[in-house]
Amino acid sequence: MSIDLPLIWAGVIAFGIFMYVVMDGFDLGIGILYPFFRDKDERDAMMNTVAPIWDGNETWLVLGGAGLFAAFPLAYSVVLTALYLPLLIMLIALIFRGVAFEFRFKAKRTRHVWDAAFIWGSIVATFAQGVVLGAFIEGIKVENWQFAGGAFDWLAPFPLFCGAGLVAGYAMLGCAWLLMKTEGKLRHKMYKLMLPLTSLLLLFIAVVSIWTPLAHDSIAQRWFTLPNLFYFIPVPTLVAVTILGIVRAVHLKIDWQPFVLTLVLIALAYTGLAISLWPNIIPPAVSIWEASAPASSQAFALVGVVFMVPIILIYTAYSYWVFRGKVKVGEGYH
Repeated sequence: MSIDLPLIWAGVIAFGIFMYVVMDGFDLGIGILYPFFRDKDERDAMMNTVAPIWDGNETWLVLGGAGLFAAFPLAYSVVLTALYLPLLIMLIALIFRGVAFEFRFKAKRTRHVWDAAFIWGSIVATFAQGVVLGAFIEGIKVENWQFAGGAFDWLAPFPLFCGAGLVAGYAMLGCAWLLMKTEGKLRHKMYKLMLPLTSLLLLFIAVVSIWTPLAHDSIAQRWFTLPNLFYFIPVPTLVAVTILGIVRAVHLKIDWQPFVLTLVLIALAYTGLAISLWPNIIPPAVSIWEASAPASSQAFALVGVVFMVPIILIYTAYSYWVFRGKVKVGEGYH
């Protein structure tokens, strides 16, 4: 029995991107929430919840990008060509966000400048990621295995709407993280924000869930034809159950549950995306098998992944374990 290397690599890349969304999502979410908090000590505490671990979270972004290059070079060339501008904007914003992490604690007169860099770096990077996601779902025009569209094809209503939706999603994830990691007045403020952010994200999810099948017949047929409808109906059902769980956890003030349930919500959204696009790695028509590298190249690169991913998981888990627990206002990593 032969090993389906493109399928394995699709799983590796999907896992890497999911881990990045989860682990850098709440970092970026904290920056998105910064404008709601003016107190210096509260802002310090918010940043200190992620200061020891934020840079390790970027590892997963590198894994996803490098994996795409190694296993699916056609997809790498087409997708990056089509989405060069929003990806470049994202990277520049992440640089400003990363520099702000270190500089704002050392700056005195210019702290407000680095606060602004942290806020706008987080918002712009998140929005750009959402635009990339939306443009990817919309589909990329390919002719003769090359990108055949324009440099601004991504500048359309659906990608921009997805950008705004991801900002809401990361803000909710950041809020849930801070519920788990803070105490006192700051924790109380997070509880007041959690349900409005949940409602906002639910609105975005509902609109995208209606918009995509209306705009794409292939997605509508995937979801709403029999027997697929019976196979996939658990996904929206579990979304509803998860939202109710978040509402219950907020009312009962169970600090850790909103964060865990928000991760479940993101996983369900990710599952819905996979159902809609599978098996295309360049929507709407280029599959993972058509875009894959030679089997020998994929096998060689997979050896490195087999060794590196467990190491990344171990040191990531260890760093989170070391810096576990609540962060108090006035105390922290810096």
